[in-house]
Amino acid sequence: MFNVSVWKTPVIALCALFMLAAAPLQASGGSAPRVQINTSLGDMVLELNQTQAPITVANFLRYVDEGFYNGTIFHRVIGNFMIQGGGFDQGYQRKSTHAEIRNEANNGLKNLRGSIAMARTGNPHSATAQFFINVVDNSFLDHTAPTARGWGYTVFGRVVEGLEVMDRIRKVPTGSGGPFGKDVPQTAVEIKSVERVVEGAK
Repeated sequence: MFNVSVWKTPVIALCALFMLAAAPLQASGGSAPRVQINTSLGDMVLELNQTQAPITVANFLRYVDEGFYNGTIFHRVIGNFMIQGGGFDQGYQRKSTHAEIRNEANNGLKNLRGSIAMARTGNPHSATAQFFINVVDNSFLDHTAPTARGWGYTVFGRVVEGLEVMDRIRKVPTGSGGPFGKDVPQTAVEIKSVERVVEGAK
């Protein structure tokens, strides 16, 4: 089973990756909430799909509104796969989270380049705060069946501004760091803040 984990199961068997054809990421309409992730390497704006991933978007926005992500890091970067963050501070201390949420990966949204999805353990319904942004199409992470192996990873939005920042992050040198043996940026990529984008605000 492929796990984009919260570091309880940090190793992913990329050698078995099969890149399958995927449908275009579906947009959620003009009223979709947006958030801006301000990082030490630039800013990204995400559009969240609360129509097709209502539980996941509500959960993510709860953390955003609480300021949970401020001062965290992208602690796991795999340049031909994804960038993962939202769970550890710069001292590699895991942040305390709310309860786990139900997996919504059967919502029709796909793990395409630029999409944001929830990280989890081997338990399909174990996502809390950690998220990842797909830097390439990762269709093997999509929902295929309501089973332990087939649930997939819930996509709940996409990067609509700042793909170049995503690509900047994916190219940072990585190695060991804190309790992690690999895939850790050797210069911390800080998530300075994550804030809602207010329509019409300057």
